[in-house]
Amino acid sequence: MRRNLARPTRSIYLALACLSLTLHLLLAFFCLSVLQTACVLPSSSSSSSSFNPRTDTRQHQSVSSSSSSSSSSSSNKLPTTSRYDEGHKLNNTSEQKGTDSVAERDKKLIGAGKLIPKVKGHSALEALFNHPLYNLPRPEPQQDDWLLRVKTTEDAGGVGSEEEEQEDDINSDSQWQSASQEEGFDRVSWTSDAETHPPWLRFHLGISRWELYNRKDPNLAQVTHYLATQRILGAVQKTGGTQLKLLISFPNYGQALLKPMKQSRDTETDVNLFYFSDFERHNAEIAAFHLDRLLGFNRIPPVVGRLINVTTEIREITTDRKLSRTFFSSPVGNVCFYGQCEYYCSTETPVCGRPHALEVSLAAMLPDLDLAPRRSWRSPWRRSYSRTKLAQWEKDLNYCDKVKKTPPYNHGTRLVDVIDMAVLDFLMGNMDRHHYETFEKFGNETFVLHLDNGRAFGRHSRDESSILAPLRQCCRIRRSTLLRLRLLCLPAFRLSDVLRESLAQDPLAGGAPLLSEPHLSALDRRLATVLQVVQTCQDQHSDVLYNDLEGYDGE
Repeated sequence: MRRNLARPTRSIYLALACLSLTLHLLLAFFCLSVLQTACVLPSSSSSSSSFNPRTDTRQHQSVSSSSSSSSSSSSNKLPTTSRYDEGHKLNNTSEQKGTDSVAERDKKLIGAGKLIPKVKGHSALEALFNHPLYNLPRPEPQQDDWLLRVKTTEDAGGVGSEEEEQEDDINSDSQWQSASQEEGFDRVSWTSDAETHPPWLRFHLGISRWELYNRKDPNLAQVTHYLATQRILGAVQKTGGTQLKLLISFPNYGQALLKPMKQSRDTETDVNLFYFSDFERHNAEIAAFHLDRLLGFNRIPPVVGRLINVTTEIREITTDRKLSRTFFSSPVGNVCFYGQCEYYCSTETPVCGRPHALEVSLAAMLPDLDLAPRRSWRSPWRRSYSRTKLAQWEKDLNYCDKVKKTPPYNHGTRLVDVIDMAVLDFLMGNMDRHHYETFEKFGNETFVLHLDNGRAFGRHSRDESSILAPLRQCCRIRRSTLLRLRLLCLPAFRLSDVLRESLAQDPLAGGAPLLSEPHLSALDRRLATVLQVVQTCQDQHSDVLYNDLEGYDGE
């Protein structure tokens, strides 16, 4: 009797084991399929709510006769009559070419629907930068499109004697010859020939109306190599700001902004800290530069990591007496200093070597303000920097309607520039964007500088949705930005993968990754959130896209 009962019992157990194994296999295949897709692209049903140039033109022409409510909704359409817009072919009023919708053309541009396999041994980063979206044709820059130009004899003009003119001709190639007798500086002779210019000067001369640097410029690699290897000649504390940072000098008159490591790279910000109470991170500055480049913005100065000797490369060479007084040896023998600043400059929050080695970020300095003045703008979405009060944009859901009627956001590209910056900040988790800067020479027809990103990449476990308020409230975004975001969702160009590869090129990446895997995974998750916000806007509005690619589709 027992034998007869044992047989069906064993059969039942065996069947249950097979069923459990089958369920586990199905679950594994499902998880694998989910991980293969970084984020979900908008479905084809969204084509009806996509930007239509013909429809948008009619809306723009009827703005003057519409009611106040319709005026606020159609004010998403920005005038594009400036030379800057013409240079980029920013034409939102031209008729749609062919029978394909913009949504269908967008899918063709990013390769949606096509299988783009990862080829073993090939670089995903290289493939990304070879994509047409990162190689759009550019108009030839005119003289006033460059921030700085080398002054030639003809430019000098002036009325003088023949002897003076002859002397100018003779000395035209030695007009930048250094006569410095300062100890340590190189005696250099820079001519109008670009080959004689140091990398930092070529970087300054490459700044245009549209971007800080051209990604294809070979000088970009020279600048980062220069920052990582040049002998440090001087170090003084930079004034201003809330935390410690140093101004570094090099032998050929180059300079860099140094931010030291105050905590380990993978330390996550305490959940109880406010955004304005957090330490700045050196690796955040480095990662922000790489991410900005991957998004195609090119608005952050080149940044590189470096391991320096606190004693020989700061303490022994500094001429800053206030800084030198703050050096001390910790109980375990590490050389530390804390400087003088508004916050976090005390013996309780020092910067310490191990015992002398210190990780830092070095950012290429922008041209001197005397040569290239910059204007500082208060961000419309600035936070209150209070533990109890909310900013106006946090209380008014229609706040953007007021912003779009206020200069410079009522004309040109400034609004979509700020939204680009909000997308970058959301991906990084940066809540500390109270001001931004532009170059005065270009007026309002230029890009926005993405400076000071030290408070980014603080938390990977939390996504701060309020950073996307400009996008969510204005429902406006560049078409080129959206297409690049969608491209970075494809498995072949997944954002976390290409950023990991890009960061691996930094000198500090040899010991450990500059960003931990949880931070990289958070980027993919946040990218999906950005695309979902855009999709929601497209479901509610017809003029979400600012079409800066008109005329490029055929190419």
